[in-house]
This record gives sequence, C-alpha cells and structure tokens, in this order.
Amino acid sequence: TILEKQHRSFVGMQPVPIVHGMTVGEYAAMLNKEGMLANKVKADLCVIKCQKYDHSTFYELPVRPSPNLPNMRSIYLYAAVCFFEGTNVSVGRGTEKQFQVYGSPYFPKDKAEFEFTPVPNFGAKQPFLQDKLCYGFDLSYLKPENLQKEKQINIKFLLNFYKDFEKKEDFFLKNNFFEKLAGTSLLRQQIIEGKSEAEIRASWQVGLDNFKKIRKKYLLYADF
Repeated sequence: TILEKQHRSFVGMQPVPIVHGMTVGEYAAMLNKEGMLANKVKADLCVIKCQKYDHSTFYELPVRPSPNLPNMRSIYLYAAVCFFEGTNVSVGRGTEKQFQVYGSPYFPKDKAEFEFTPVPNFGAKQPFLQDKLCYGFDLSYLKPENLQKEKQINIKFLLNFYKDFEKKEDFFLKNNFFEKLAGTSLLRQQIIEGKSEAEIRASWQVGLDNFKKIRKKYLLYADF
C-alpha cells in the first residue's frame, strides 16, 4: 500500500509503499530530489556507493536493529506481522520470538497451532496482552533465505486470522493505529468485506507502478 497523507505519522511519513526496496542512500536521494522533505527543503547530500553489492545481496545484520527484532527471520517477517499491532493480536512482544509468532486470547483454540503468554522481558516491559494466554501460530520454523525469495508482503497471515477471529468487531483496535501502519483506510475495509488476497493486491498496483517509476531514477545498484 502507498501511504496516504491523511494517515501520515511517526510510523509512516512519506508517500511510499510499506516496503520500498531501496537502500538508505537511494531513499535519501529520492526524498531530497522529489521534494518529499518538510517544506520541500533540500539537503546537501552525498551518497557513497558500496562495492560488490546489488539488491539481491543477502546481508545478515551483525546486531539486532531493535530489541524486538532478534534475528533475520523476524526482520523479514516484520512488514507482514506488524499489521497485527493495530489489532487485538500479540506479535510476540514479551516472548523470545518477537515478530515470529502471533496470537490472541480471542482466537479459537481449536483453530490455533501454537500458544504463548507475553510477559515482561528485555524488549517489552509491559507487552501487549501481558499475562494472557494467546492462541495462534509460530513462524519460527521459516528460513530467512526462503522469506527473502518471496519478495512481497505476506498478507495471508492477516486475512486468515481475521477470518477465524471470534469477535470480529473487536479485531481492530479503536485508536486507528491499523490505518497508520497500512497507510490507508482501504485495507481495513477490504478485510472486513472479505476481499481476496488477489483483489487486495490488484488494488495496490496503480500506486506501486507509479512509485516504481520514481524509484527507478534513484537506484544505485542492480535491481532485484
């Protein structure tokens, strides 16, 4: 989804997809040249290219970029699983498998494959749904190299979980955080209406095609 300006927030500031597929240097150049910074200010920017790198290079981070992103699996799953942070679903904060599991006390136990209880830990002093037994799914068996090859956000996690959620009226949080994460109000509407994955992806295509034209101008390395 492309961020709509009315849903701009700290978790999404620019009219770009949730996953833009650019290096920090490429992204900075695009924001600068396309006038996407506040008041269209232009920075004095110098980007130094890396040697022996392209967009298909597999790079494993030597340290966790966040207390709740402990490994490469969590990083590759983050864009998909993060949608649940706008819902009554835990993404594993307060466990040792942050962003590698998801579940809720309000999900039918017989439809779940895994259960966990969030408790305070290094990454979350007061985790969402703390001390509540959550029923859901464990993705920690997935291999990072296979997730990398998918090259798209997996929205089946979200669609399937909503489909089996017992009290659908309580699935989305009332604070509209889901819209901030998605960058649009359309996705919530599509989920509630029971739209298929194919229909949802098709609705993104025009925006993605327009973004790719802009993105292409700022790529420094061979693309995916």
